[in-house]
Amino acid sequence: MSEARGFSEVLVKSSVSYPILTTEVRFEQDIVQVRQRARQIAKGLGFDSQVQTRIATAVSEIARNAFKYAGGGKVEFIVEGESPQIFRTRISDTGPGIADLATVLGPNFRSQTGAGLGLAAAKRLMDEVQIDSRPDRGTAVQLMKQFSKQMPALSAIELNKLVDKLARQIPEDPYAEIQQQNQELLRTLDELRQRQEELVQLNQQLEDTNRGVLALYAELNDKAESLRRASELKTSFLSDMSHEFRTPLTAIMSLSEILLHRLDGELSAEQDKQVNYIYKSAQSLAELVNDSLDLAKVEAGKLTVRVADFEVEDLFSALRGMMRPLLPQNSDVALIFEAPLELPTLTTDEGKVSQILRNLISNALKFTEAGEVQVAAEIGDGGTITFSVTDTGIGISPADRTRIFEEFVQLENPLQKRVKGTGLGLSLCKKLAEFLGGSIEIKSSLGTGSTFLVKLPIVYPGDTENPLEMSAAKGDEIPQAIANSRSPAPDSAAKVLIVENEDSFSVFAEKLAGRNSLYRDRGRQRC
Repeated sequence: MSEARGFSEVLVKSSVSYPILTTEVRFEQDIVQVRQRARQIAKGLGFDSQVQTRIATAVSEIARNAFKYAGGGKVEFIVEGESPQIFRTRISDTGPGIADLATVLGPNFRSQTGAGLGLAAAKRLMDEVQIDSRPDRGTAVQLMKQFSKQMPALSAIELNKLVDKLARQIPEDPYAEIQQQNQELLRTLDELRQRQEELVQLNQQLEDTNRGVLALYAELNDKAESLRRASELKTSFLSDMSHEFRTPLTAIMSLSEILLHRLDGELSAEQDKQVNYIYKSAQSLAELVNDSLDLAKVEAGKLTVRVADFEVEDLFSALRGMMRPLLPQNSDVALIFEAPLELPTLTTDEGKVSQILRNLISNALKFTEAGEVQVAAEIGDGGTITFSVTDTGIGISPADRTRIFEEFVQLENPLQKRVKGTGLGLSLCKKLAEFLGGSIEIKSSLGTGSTFLVKLPIVYPGDTENPLEMSAAKGDEIPQAIANSRSPAPDSAAKVLIVENEDSFSVFAEKLAGRNSLYRDRGRQRC
């Protein structure tokens, strides 16, 4: 660089901080050569081409500011630190300084002359920018770029070699730098164009995805509505069909009991066996009907809640009387009710609590060949009581512990083939427990048994003054008992009037009450 152009270079070497090059800007052409030097040093330090362009552009912008507003300045290139190393460029001038630096650096600053735009550009291009400016005392701007993790740290020897290389290197023609800058601009524009095209494609994909999501939401809404309608239809079907099934089932069971109690005379051994089959089949079907109707009521939210105070001891006493007949004589299974100790009075629906425990105890007895079924109760947290039914039966695998609470699910097991069931009992228990404000869970291991835990509030949390009601339809309860007498006393029978349009019920009533003491009204006819 000739002295006539006012551009001078001073090479300095240091062992701690590594000054690479110091140069001055006196003429406008010097700005181009400062840019060249910044690129050369960045390349020698190992920065990639994109970072080289960023550094060169930031340095040239600040050098241009120094020339434009202060008439010139000094540019120092320095490498600092050991690990990580930092490339620092310091551009200083002795001009008037910046009166309001905070305003110039503000995001909303718009200059009519271009002042401050170079600083904003440098801040975007470099890792850190430090500015020291005072009125009438000049401005010093430091631009810092940190070495990336992939770049090796340069030793003092390597930096000295770079300094020597720069000292021997003749500055290129300024027009060559301008040409290279133009090429960089063209590459940048090409990259921007490619990114714009990618952005357009991404926007199109996003629009397609949004349309797909909207269509999916619409489809899900349709599916949800279809499921809701199907659930309502299923509930209505179960309720209606359960009521319709009750009438013939009641007749079958009642007439079967008439025959089994020999009200029409003796039966042969084969006839007795066949009528017993009819009666037991009707009982199984009645159980299925009852469970189906209970499930339909729960799902429809139309259960009758009869809240009353009762003691756990009384509940266990009633359950003991109901469940012991399920154990055959000389059974290898013991049914044990633990004595409840210091338990509070419960205020909830005793019938439904009893129904839950009956189902659980019945299941435990069915699937326990030897050992015991133990029923207990204890105080839980937060005003709750926990009932437990523990057996030493076949157990349930982890994969099936959720499935058993689904409707009509029965697990594959050799014992299952010998035990009849509807697959509705546990599902009904779960729904009833939740209806009473509680929950049910299971702990089980294959081959060692299961424990069902029913957690219920001590006080029913629902509205006890306006419980959910469901009108009792004809035959809501299937009669299970019948008089033990073979025939009524002819003179002691009371007169009975029956209004019924089903011949099967009339026959049943006639057998119980005696034909001479019964009047049957079908419509307006009397016989």
